[in-house]
Parts: sequence; C-alpha cells; structure tokens
Amino acid sequence: MLKGHIHSLETFGTVDGPGIRFVLFMQGCLLKCQYCHNPDTWALNEGNPMTLQEVLAEIEPYLAYYRSSGGGLTVSGGEPTLQAHFVAELFKEVKQRWNLHTTLDSNGFNDAGRIHELLDVTDLVLLDIKHIDNDKHIKLTGKSNDRMLSTARWLSEQGRKMWIRHVFVPGIHDDEQDLLNLGRFIGTLNGVEKFEILPYHQMGVYKWEMLGKAYPLEGVPSPTDEEVQRAYRLIEEGRLETAGINVAVRPS
Repeated sequence: MLKGHIHSLETFGTVDGPGIRFVLFMQGCLLKCQYCHNPDTWALNEGNPMTLQEVLAEIEPYLAYYRSSGGGLTVSGGEPTLQAHFVAELFKEVKQRWNLHTTLDSNGFNDAGRIHELLDVTDLVLLDIKHIDNDKHIKLTGKSNDRMLSTARWLSEQGRKMWIRHVFVPGIHDDEQDLLNLGRFIGTLNGVEKFEILPYHQMGVYKWEMLGKAYPLEGVPSPTDEEVQRAYRLIEEGRLETAGINVAVRPS
C-alpha cells in the first residue's frame, strides 16, 4: 500500500497559495539551508507514514473552508518532490473527489522532466529560489542552483503557473548585482504570477538546538523593512530590463 512519510500538517494555511489551504509537510530534503526553520524534515526515512486514505480523511472535514475561499491543498516539506509519486496520487485523488486546487511548494532541485506526472496535476508551483549566485547558493544550501533555475525554465516553457519566493537574509542576499540578476532572471520567465520576499526569521533556531546542531546564522538579525523594500525595488528594476509580461512583485 502506497504511503508517504509525513512530517506534519496544517488545516488553515493562509500563506502557501491562494485562499485557505490544507498544508501537508512531507519528510525529507536534500538541501541543507543555513536558515532552515525545519531541519527536522531533512532525514528522508523519518516522519509519520500515512496512506492516501489517511491524508484524505484529514482534509475532508474542512472542504467547505477551502472551497469557499478559493483555496485547496498545498504540499510542502521538506522537499515534496522526493516523494513525487505519492504526492501525484494525492493530487489526482483530491481533484477527482473534490476538484480541489493543488499547489506544490518546491525548491526545484528535482529534475522537472522526471516528475512530470506530478506537475501535470499541479495547478500552481511555489518555487523557492534560494540564491541567484551559484557559489553563494552552494555555500547557503550545500547544492548548486543549476537544477533550480532549470526547473524554473521548464515551468516557463511548459506554460505552468508559478509564484517565486525568495528568503532574504541580511549579509547573504543584499548584494545589489545579485538582486538585479534575480530580477533579470525572473523577467525571462513566463507564468510567474507573483514574486514574494520572505524575510528571514529565527523561529526555527530551537529545532537546531534540539537536534544538537550548531546554528550557522547565529546572531544574524531579521531584515528591516527598508532592506526588504530596497530588495523589491532592485529585483523589479532587473525584471523590467528583460520582462515580456507583467509580474506582480508585491511587498509584504
């Protein structure tokens, strides 16, 4: 029987896609982001094993809220594409049973062409671009950004809808050229409905401590409103250099 390794779930999510959403957090991630607020999701074989029917039973009591708000189901992580077959079957079921909107929150590290079965039943991709500079991306996450940018291009070429999100850490993401280059890259993409900066926070530090891990960003503050607004301006400036379509770049 098909089972997914589940980290946790949220029944009234409001930031991971349109409307009110059921958010399922999958276990497992191959990136090791220095700012990760859920390092307990990294291990691939941990979490709570759940069948499709068990997950569907968790969603069903709240369907009225998801439908009335234009919401649906978001699968996040960890990195949900590491369990692409399970997530694809879940998306198929919620569409067939309830015609729910489906959103995939991904770092884009998996090869998009290999998970097309999942992407074919995904209405919206929340794509997290960790850093536009490859060397800085490697330092920040432990992996190159080649696959992430390739995923963005694949989604663009296939006409898929996406929101691009970018965690902003002072001292890591404030270089002017990096922000302009991120905007320039976004400007080459089709299907980007929204861009969001997610200001870095320290709410997950206690999890690193619980796991006995040294926190890499000890002492780094959250960005000020002025820093975030400057980043939005520079990214928009870069985007306008190359954009052929309008992208909503929305300050939080």
